[in-house]
Formats: sequence, C-alpha cells, structure tokens
Amino acid sequence: MALDSTAKEAYVKDSLKKFFVDSFFTTEGIKLTFDKGLAVPKVQGIEIDRWISITFGSVAMSFMSSFDLDIYICTKRDDEGKRLSILRDIVVGYLTDTAQTDGMKRITLYSSHPSSAWTDIGSFLVTDIIESSYFTTEDETKYKIVTARLKWATKI
Repeated sequence: MALDSTAKEAYVKDSLKKFFVDSFFTTEGIKLTFDKGLAVPKVQGIEIDRWISITFGSVAMSFMSSFDLDIYICTKRDDEGKRLSILRDIVVGYLTDTAQTDGMKRITLYSSHPSSAWTDIGSFLVTDIIESSYFTTEDETKYKIVTARLKWATKI
C-alpha cells in the first residue's frame, strides 16, 4: 500500500525548505543553511555576519501529525546583540500571522516533484513557538534557538 502524500517526509521537508528559502533568502536576503547547526554558510568572497540555520527535528505521525523545527538565528560582530534581536523579530514575524483570528501561520504543504509542477495538498499550522535564551560562542557568534512546532492533517 502506498503512503499517502500528506504523510511523505520528502514532501514535508521540500515544502518547508521552499517556505524558508522564499521568505528568508529570497525576500529578506538572509543566508540559510539546513541541518548544519551553527555552521556559517560559505559564500565565496563574502563574509557572512548574519544567518539562519534550520534543523529538522522529531516527527509524530497521527491523524494530526506534528513536526518540530529548530531555527538557529545567528550573528557575528554584534557586540550588544541588537542585530540578533532584529533577526529574531523577522523570524518570529514569518512564523505568526496577525491577519488570522488565531494568529497561527499557515505554511503550504506541497506534493513536490523534480520534473513537474508542485501541487498544494494541505497546510501546516505553526502551533507553538518556543524561544531559548541568547548565547555567545567562543568565536563571538551570538545565537538564539527558536523552536517551531508545526501540525498538519495526515492520512496514515
């Protein structure tokens, strides 16, 4: 028996990557990495001083599945953490939706295909946003982790 499209991990990850690339990289010009923790993105000839790293976390499959994302918000050469706070505000702004009465962001879930158009098959709801304290590493990278819990209807 084939796995339903709403339960395919590849579709989930592709959809979320599209959302983050479209929102943070294309719209905001913020460099991104996926599943790299605090690693600074490498761009030839450019020294990166702010970036976001998305780490895909645990999945709980059921009729209303959940998925945790750890979003590492990072800056360098940011003595007082002002740019980190601004970056945090951008990230949390994309994870909420004040136009909705419940304030929950909807992110499109696509059936993704390498050689044909992607099809909208549902939506993720950002149901929880959990923020860590601010941290500073030995190389003076400042960072904060924002964990977003997403839920979506799944046929399993």
